[in-house]
Amino acid sequence: MTITMKKEHEDTARAQPRDPQRSRRLSTVFGYIAMVLVLIMIGLPLFWILMTSFKERGDIYVQPVTWWPSSFRPENYSEATTEVPFFTYLRNSLIITSAIASIKFVLGVLSAYGLVFLRFPGKNVVFLVIIAALMVPNQITVISNYSLISELGWRNTFQGIIIPLAGVAFGTFLMRNHFLSLPAEIIEAARMDGAGPFRLLFRVVLPLSGPTMVAFAIITIVNEWNEYLWPFLMSDDSSVAPLPVGLTLLQNSEGYTNWGAVMAATVLTILPILIVFLALQRHMIKGLTSGAVKG
Repeated sequence: MTITMKKEHEDTARAQPRDPQRSRRLSTVFGYIAMVLVLIMIGLPLFWILMTSFKERGDIYVQPVTWWPSSFRPENYSEATTEVPFFTYLRNSLIITSAIASIKFVLGVLSAYGLVFLRFPGKNVVFLVIIAALMVPNQITVISNYSLISELGWRNTFQGIIIPLAGVAFGTFLMRNHFLSLPAEIIEAARMDGAGPFRLLFRVVLPLSGPTMVAFAIITIVNEWNEYLWPFLMSDDSSVAPLPVGLTLLQNSEGYTNWGAVMAATVLTILPILIVFLALQRHMIKGLTSGAVKG
């Protein structure tokens, strides 16, 4: 009996980690290594774009590659804004992104609110259709959308670009999951106080959903700012073309591509959305993780 108990004690001792602090330190070290690798993968291309935007044309094509310009050429930025109507593209991007983001935000919040807090027949079927829409790549619907927009005479117009991109499947899914995580006690208390659907939405649900709404807005703005394929198909000239399309036209206008000017335009295109993201990233992370742990 004593031998058996002693053996069980030894087996238990072997099963337990001998040095928990050492395991913690190793986990921390591997975590930092992973973060550094991810930072290099993301930061290195951005650093290359930034440095190339200041290089002379000859420095860009030298072998071996030089990471630092031999002489800085800020004139690339003036060329980027004068070779093509850059500020027209910027205006178009602001119009398209603002319109699509606003439509998606309003429809996403309202549709998610209806799916969670309102009762109507077929609610689960509607949600399944939304989930199915998330699984369909946008490229599959390009041909049918193009035919429809052409028949309506909306080619090379803002509405032709904006309306087909105003789907809200992702936003509805994100906001619905967040609304389901809200404390049921607060919702019931508001209803017992006589709060109707609109009062419940604006006085209770939305004030509790600030971080998630910020995350939804940022994701939508970034996606629409970077949208390329559909605006490229819909825009025939600079009157409605956004910045991503403008970068292609800048590259084509240079013939033997002046990558210095193209990279300068790329930096100017990235900068506005990068500032927005950096300013609101904490709210975005908080919004995406809210409801993940429900106490």
